[in-house]
Amino acid sequence: MTGYGKSLVVYKGKKVNVEIKSLNSKQLDLTTRIAPLYREKEMEVRQLIAEKVIRGKVELSIWIEKDAVTEAPPVNTALMQSYYKQLKAFADQQGLTVTDWMLTLIRMPEVLVKPEVEVLDEAEWQVVRQGVVEALQHLLDFRTQEGAALERKFSEKIDNIEKLLASIEPYEKSRVEKIRSRIVDSLKQIPEAEYDKNRLEQELIYYIEKLDINEEKQRLTNHLKYFRETMNDLPGQGKKLGFIAQEMGREINTTGSKSNQAEMQNIVVKMKDELEQIKEQVLNAL
Repeated sequence: MTGYGKSLVVYKGKKVNVEIKSLNSKQLDLTTRIAPLYREKEMEVRQLIAEKVIRGKVELSIWIEKDAVTEAPPVNTALMQSYYKQLKAFADQQGLTVTDWMLTLIRMPEVLVKPEVEVLDEAEWQVVRQGVVEALQHLLDFRTQEGAALERKFSEKIDNIEKLLASIEPYEKSRVEKIRSRIVDSLKQIPEAEYDKNRLEQELIYYIEKLDINEEKQRLTNHLKYFRETMNDLPGQGKKLGFIAQEMGREINTTGSKSNQAEMQNIVVKMKDELEQIKEQVLNAL
């Protein structure tokens, strides 16, 4: 969900900048910093963004490039001259010397003229609005590129988990015989021990069933398939991908707890590593 977009529009010599940035967030969190002249259009701008951006921490800025010369407040020279004559006459009468006339005069009431409140012209707003649309499109294009890269990354990680899951099978089959041999060898070390072979077989079957991971493997396979299908579905599936990744983690963890064999547990650790990379990046998916 990270992205960036910017545009610059010009209206009658006035340059207006529009900038939109986005970061990860579970829902749409929009903050704005809009020049006072355009603040009355904030709701319209928010609606424009909400129609295109599903979620993310979005920051919009609209500002006018100011010219220091044209923006300086005008001086009322006639009033300033009147103040000067009165103050000088008073100073001469009292025998006073004023060393800094300019500093004194500039502080007199209404010497600096306040500019008139500017009213937004609809033609100007349409130009600025187009700038917002342009910056928003740049943001969406940026996020689309990021999304394509994420899809490739996710596909790679899902492929890796599938391969690791398939590599468990040889160890799983040999595990049953190893468990059986270990128990029988342990019994042989106790010569005086007597046991019912049929009951031993029943206990072995029960023990092996508790360590069976076929259901976990099947559910994990289904989750991997569903993750791929969801990636290819309509936009805005980021939250669902996050939920699927959580379910994948449960099956991988259960497989690890049932493994009871070093080789299988090593494979589980590798699957967890691949899944963790998916979880880190799924926050970037819409």
